Amino acid sequence: MDTRQENIRNIPPVSGVDSRVPLPMARQLKSEEARQELEQRICSQAALIHQRYGPHLDWNQLLLLLEDRACVRCACEIRFDAEPLLPGEFAHVVPRGLTEDDGFTIFLHPFYALQLDQAVYLVLHQLVSVNYGAGAGPDDAESFGALALGVAKADYYRTLCELSGQLGGDELV
Repeated sequence: MDTRQENIRNIPPVSGVDSRVPLPMARQLKSEEARQELEQRICSQAALIHQRYGPHLDWNQLLLLLEDRACVRCACEIRFDAEPLLPGEFAHVVPRGLTEDDGFTIFLHPFYALQLDQAVYLVLHQLVSVNYGAGAGPDDAESFGALALGVAKADYYRTLCELSGQLGGDELV
């Protein structure tokens, strides 16, 4: 046995430390596994949407999608209303009540009411919050929207930027 292994064996247990408590590295690995699982679920859900409603998901199909509980976890209503939006924000999800069962309202800026097929991009971006909550971020929303529409992620992102840029008002007051 080499001296390093022998030295490690002879280290006395630290008083008051439970050796069953996971170390930070173990937590990090568990967190990474959870992240990968979330990404897989998001991709699977987007692929299902593309299969059922693609490859040309338009406004009418989006409205049907919102009723499909295999694709959208909770009831959602879309309202063209800028009141709850920040300056420059194109959309935002707001819970309708205290529980998920109450559903959500997806507020879209009224500017997009005359661009319904483009508004599909904006709603898909928000559906990640409805389906996966705060654990999903903007990158997840972009992956989800791109896969659901069957477009490259860079193209989806570019379209979001163009749509958002139409509003202006990016400066927070």
